Amino acid sequence: MVNPLFKFLSSTFRKVLDLSRNYDKIILILILIIASFYRFYKIMDYMTFLGDEGRDVLIVYKILHGNLTLLGPTASVGGFFLGPIYYYFMAPFLWLFNYNPVGPAIMVALFGIATVWLIYKVGKEFFGPSAGVIAAGLYAISPLVVTYSKSSWNPNLMPFFSLLTIYLVYKAVKNNNIKLLLLSGVLYGITMQLHYLALFLGVIIGVYILLYRFVYFRSNFFSKILKQYLFIFLGFIVGWSPFLAFEIRHGFMNIISIFNFVFNPQDTAGGGRFFETVKDVFFRIFGRLITNFPASEKISSWDKINIDYWHYGAFVLGLISVGFMFYRCFKEYKLHSLNFAKFSLILLWLIFGVGLFGFYRKSIYDYYFGFMFPVPFFIVGFFLTNLWKLKLGKALSILILLTLIWLNNLTPPQKASANRQLNQIETISKFVIEKTDNKPFNFALITGGNSDHAYRYFFTLWQKEPKTIETFEHDPNRKTVTNQLLIVCEKAPPCEPLGNPIWEIAGFGRAEIVGEWNVSVVKVFKLEQYRRE
Repeated sequence: MVNPLFKFLSSTFRKVLDLSRNYDKIILILILIIASFYRFYKIMDYMTFLGDEGRDVLIVYKILHGNLTLLGPTASVGGFFLGPIYYYFMAPFLWLFNYNPVGPAIMVALFGIATVWLIYKVGKEFFGPSAGVIAAGLYAISPLVVTYSKSSWNPNLMPFFSLLTIYLVYKAVKNNNIKLLLLSGVLYGITMQLHYLALFLGVIIGVYILLYRFVYFRSNFFSKILKQYLFIFLGFIVGWSPFLAFEIRHGFMNIISIFNFVFNPQDTAGGGRFFETVKDVFFRIFGRLITNFPASEKISSWDKINIDYWHYGAFVLGLISVGFMFYRCFKEYKLHSLNFAKFSLILLWLIFGVGLFGFYRKSIYDYYFGFMFPVPFFIVGFFLTNLWKLKLGKALSILILLTLIWLNNLTPPQKASANRQLNQIETISKFVIEKTDNKPFNFALITGGNSDHAYRYFFTLWQKEPKTIETFEHDPNRKTVTNQLLIVCEKAPPCEPLGNPIWEIAGFGRAEIVGEWNVSVVKVFKLEQYRRE
């Protein structure tokens, strides 16, 4: 007798894996509801709000008050700046939410949900409705993806804009559509302003156009290729124009810094050999995104045997899925089918996306993969739908899909402890203002790596900005030094502000502590000028 549970699961997944009666639209709605819940659930409590986020909302606040900028966020490493487009995406949401920093986080969540829908649309068009639903469903619940969809940060929009750019490039070359070529170039220009690793995406686009023309249209090969490259480049210039305008005025200093940072072989901190890096990135693309494999710093908390099975399982799933797509791509190439254009695009995205990291000589963080987040979901979705068609594949595809859903729900972000960083920063900032007695003050932050922008954002919002202490050269009369210095200490105790070498404290001069309080997760000190008896 057939197990009733298996019959139920078989019936359920048959609707997912054999969507011939428009079940996909109903399931897509459910997926979008789940994706929305995962991203919006207590978003104010879970969002990141530290120095970088404070810096961004502070700049956007100034933009909304007429102080426009052509320069965007600084890269987390490398010391260069990106384009300003992310600030202008943030602006309407910060304004709509009455300058509450949760507004831009909601904007990122909305883009995350839109990415789920776009993955379904592209997956359905490329590989069929079943593959589209599976890819979108797994993307909707992937903890790593969800984590980067709940906070305001410029790399977090990369999955949406990368996928949309790649998709429009496909449509443009397929239909030889000049307008779409220009639009895809504009989108690529926007993507380049979100993170410098969009450089890799440019290589993928260039190679794909070359391959497409070579396979399908060899007449007037070079002239047609150059024409398509030209239109994409013109669109790119438009999309990148705010940043480009700044660079032209300042001798292309950021562009030079980006290229040196990415490809300079002299600084190899955190880097590895080519094949080791490629192998690691390939595993992380499937392990971290598809199977929720733990981050390296959390592996020790898991049983070694379970971790080993998990690791090999994720790697094998990635290899088999990619191998199957290669097989189908080669088969479609021999048939000279238009499906080859679809399969080859996803494979080029994977091959060059992973392979170019082999030349990258810096530490590689998970968010660096943002420009290729959708790729493994397409590949695994396509593999599972084809596995279902085999005689013994139905049970195996159900088992794999159930296992992936289970793994992705082992550590869902909404079950983690909420950081409540936004609430903490606002509470601490209010306390600092209360202790100033509504008088001019200086401000300092003692920290292990954060910056004080998050606190300064609230000071600016409440029009209680502290005076910034200038150097003796610029302020010989010490007019920027007030009679009180408020210090927030984020470091573990003991925290000793007196004699601390940071300029905000050293520049204040000789002082004495007149008050100290424990507030939320920090300690606040109040210093006044030292007075001799």
